[in-house]
Amino acid sequence: MASVLTAEVPVASANTRPGAIILARHGEPALSRKVRLSAEEYRTFWESYEVLGLLPGQTPPETLVRFVERCGTLVASTRLRSIESAEALARGREFTRHDMLIEAPLPPPKWPAWVRMSPKMWGFWARVWWWFFDHHEGQETRREAERRADEAAAMLTALAERGEDVVVLAHGFFNFMIGRALKRRGWRLAWSEGYKYWSMRRFERAR
Repeated sequence: MASVLTAEVPVASANTRPGAIILARHGEPALSRKVRLSAEEYRTFWESYEVLGLLPGQTPPETLVRFVERCGTLVASTRLRSIESAEALARGREFTRHDMLIEAPLPPPKWPAWVRMSPKMWGFWARVWWWFFDHHEGQETRREAERRADEAAAMLTALAERGEDVVVLAHGFFNFMIGRALKRRGWRLAWSEGYKYWSMRRFERAR
């Protein structure tokens, strides 16, 4: 996928030590999950989730705020919930937006209407069906998403090789996929807060 608001990445000196890559999840979106839905209703729910911004009144964790203050580069996906999360952290500084960082699709299994579950459970089963059974309904496949994650890892590596930390405001599962791609490129997970809203996972170049 093409990126927007991209900038040239300067070539680093051979002696430059790479910065860290911090994969952070966006804040809580403005859409209640306290509902039970059929498969078709979940499909509509996910479409709304993809276009909505953040639930008002959130305060980003201070640890993440400090990381953003010190980082050399701040990037976000082009989804509104990621952009608003980055804006809440950037406090006026510029950041780059890339559509290669958007979440992988979540088409639900075509189960009968009497099967009703919470959005969290639908998200789990939709991801299982997409990951293991190639259920994509004409959207991005797992293989395509893995290629995109590798491209994102390459981009983030190039930014980190300038010697400054990179903070990414993106999405829970696709951040997981980027993390897998970073490990294949010689990065290690230094510490993790999991995948909850506003959480961070820090990757450092393995020695």
